[in-house]
Amino acid sequence: MNIIIIGPAYPYRGGISAFNEQVAYEYQNQGHNVEIYTFSLQYPAFLFPGKTQYAEGPAPVGLKIYRKINSCNPLNWIKVGREICKKKPDLLISRFWLPFMAPCLGTIERIALKNKHTKVVAILDNVVPHEKRIGDKLFANYFISSTQGFLAMSKTVLDDLAMFDTKKPRVFSPHPLYDHYGNSVPKAEAKQVLGLDKEVKYVLFFGFIRGYKGLDLLLDAFASEELKAMGVKLIVAGEFYGNEEAYMKQIKTLNIADRVELHTSFIPDDKVYNYFCAADIVAQPYKTATQSGVTQIAFHFDKPMLVTNVGGLPEIVPDGKIGYVVEPEAGKISAALIDFYKNGREEGFVVNVKEEKKKYAWSNLVKALNDLAESVK
Repeated sequence: MNIIIIGPAYPYRGGISAFNEQVAYEYQNQGHNVEIYTFSLQYPAFLFPGKTQYAEGPAPVGLKIYRKINSCNPLNWIKVGREICKKKPDLLISRFWLPFMAPCLGTIERIALKNKHTKVVAILDNVVPHEKRIGDKLFANYFISSTQGFLAMSKTVLDDLAMFDTKKPRVFSPHPLYDHYGNSVPKAEAKQVLGLDKEVKYVLFFGFIRGYKGLDLLLDAFASEELKAMGVKLIVAGEFYGNEEAYMKQIKTLNIADRVELHTSFIPDDKVYNYFCAADIVAQPYKTATQSGVTQIAFHFDKPMLVTNVGGLPEIVPDGKIGYVVEPEAGKISAALIDFYKNGREEGFVVNVKEEKKKYAWSNLVKALNDLAESVK
C-alpha cells in the first residue's frame, strides 16, 4: 500500500512523534511505502507550555518525513489536502490528540477524500482532552465527522468517541511497546551515570509534569514515615508543564527535599534508559488518563508499575501481577509502595512483566489499522 501519516514527527519531540515514526517503520518493514506529513508549525507559542518543541538528536534513519502542515493557516490546510488528494494514497492515518488540531486535520481529511480512493482512519489518543478548553467538543466533532474509522488505545477513549459517533468502524488496540530507547543496563550502572546512591531504593515518576498526572499525590505519599524509614527515594524525571513553584513549595512543606531527586529538564531519547533502569518501580499517580506511553516504556525495561484506577491504565497493568492499581489518593499510593518494598515484590513482578509485554507488538497495532481500513466502506 501507499500510506500517508499526518501528525507529529521529527523534528518535533515527544511520545506522539516517536509513536508515529514507529508505525511508519513497522509498515515499511512489511513492504509498504510510507510518508509522514508533519508540521511546519505545530503549536503557536502561547499553547506550548514547555521550553522547546524540537528534538535535539538526529533525524530517524530511513523515513520520509515532510514538514508541510501549518496548524494555524487554513490556506495551508487546503493546499496540503489537495496535495494528498492528488497523490491518492491507499490509506491516510491521522493522529488526533488535541481538539485544537481538529480544524487543520479534519479539513485535510475532507479534501483528501475527494479522490474517492483514499481511506481515512485516525489513531485517537484522546477525544475529550485532560485539560478542557472552550470549543473542545465542537472541534472534536468536526474531526470525527471527517474521519471514516477510528483506532483507540484505551476503552475509555472508545467510550468518549461514542459521545460523538456510534456508527463508524472502530477498533481497540493497546499502545505498543516503546522499544526504541535502547537496552537495559544494570541498576547500579544506571544509578552511577545519574549520580545516584547505589544503596538507595528509587521510585520513578517520568514524563512531562502536568496537573492531571498527580505528582502532588505522589509527593504527599512520600511524606510517609514508613517509606522514609525504608530509605526509599523518588526520582522526578521530566519537564514542568505547569506551576513548578507549587511543587517546590509542597516538597519544602512536606520536608522531603532530601528524598526527592529532581531531574526536571526534558529527557532526550538516548538518556531515557538510565532513569528506568535505575528505578525499582515506575509510579503513574494520574488523576485522569486515557492511555500512557510511560507504561509502555516501563514494559520495555521490565519494570513493575504503580498506576491509579483511572482511564485505561488498569487495562494495561494487572493489579497484583505486574504492579498495583490504586485509587488516586496519597494514602493508597504510599500503602502500595510500602507493600512493594516490605514484601519484596520486585522479582516476582518483573517475571510477570516479561510475559505480559509480549502482547504489545507494533505488528499488532498495524494489523488492527489494516483491519479497520478494510471495514471502511
